[in-house]
Amino acid sequence: MENTIIEALFATNAIRVAPEDQPFWYTSGRLGPFFINTHFLLENEAAAGEVLKRIEQAIASDRLTAPEEIFDMMLAYYNKGGTFKMVSDKLAEAASKLDFDYISGGERRDYFFSMMPAYLLGKPHLTIFKDMNFVYSEKIEEGAVDSLDIDLKGKKALHIADLITEASSYERAWIPVIRGIGSEITDTVAVVDRCQSGREVLKNLGVELHALTGIDKALFDEATANGIINEAQKEMILHFLESPADYMTAFIKAHPDFVANEIAKGGKNKERAELAIEKGFC
Repeated sequence: MENTIIEALFATNAIRVAPEDQPFWYTSGRLGPFFINTHFLLENEAAAGEVLKRIEQAIASDRLTAPEEIFDMMLAYYNKGGTFKMVSDKLAEAASKLDFDYISGGERRDYFFSMMPAYLLGKPHLTIFKDMNFVYSEKIEEGAVDSLDIDLKGKKALHIADLITEASSYERAWIPVIRGIGSEITDTVAVVDRCQSGREVLKNLGVELHALTGIDKALFDEATANGIINEAQKEMILHFLESPADYMTAFIKAHPDFVANEIAKGGKNKERAELAIEKGFC
């Protein structure tokens, strides 16, 4: 476990921990004690949000020129030094130990982390879109060519991702695209493994996961030791990691007015609280 990665995740708010008495609402209608937005490692939330918006605009404008345009943004942040350079260098180091011919990244947040290692290691980059189309860049800094003009049969891909949760995007799109063009994939590198079912899903698909860090007890032990979170927050998180459903049940039991108060707030709090009731979570 790398101290620098853990510190960077908290310093950029890529991991944000809730107060003990005010957990976050997730889109599922569940309550949880932390959020993970790995792309905040670019610099901060504002910078990552602006770049994400520009990525969407680049893809909508022209998919062939989008990879070079996105790479130029990433290179500018890399050259500033700081967190993004450190993370990119660690990803490139992890990738350099593996056997592959090109690096792939999936729309959208993977691009933050797949393009710089391709550049640093002098490897081609496969830019995969949500609709399972893709473009290929022999040199990421020099643009892309249409998928019809490439032959990657027998080549080996290394997919680099921001966050692995249940690996659903791999199962649905990234691995089928790579294998569908005749390439192999046996390894993937991620900044963060959420330590849910993703590693096992990938293993069943014949892909080994290599992550810079994991969302596990060791991470939060270290965060507590460094004074980033307190003991009460850590215990709340460990309960959630053991069983998200039990965590929510116990929290609601200990705070019987919480849901009613959330509904009274209106807006998203009200929507999520009503969703939780509808789904029988509370």
